[in-house]
Amino acid sequence: MKRNTFSESKILEILQEQDAGLKVTDICRKHGISDATFFNWKKRYGGMTISEIKRVKELEEENARLKKMYSNLSLEHDALKDVIAKKL
Repeated sequence: MKRNTFSESKILEILQEQDAGLKVTDICRKHGISDATFFNWKKRYGGMTISEIKRVKELEEENARLKKMYSNLSLEHDALKDVIAKKL
């Protein structure tokens, strides 16, 4: 089955259609998405602006980078502890 990818701005436009008074089933049929997808988007992006979404995305990327850095440093630290313990 084909998987559509929607940009954040398109997702916000789709969510705003419900605010304009359209039914969820009609919106989903129009854009070819399921009700579950719509409500997942609403839970994640509801009430946000495009700038807020971009900021959240940047923070998620930075968080992932920092977690990777921490895991690498933790592994190096453990390795150095093992080397020091073997020398003693």
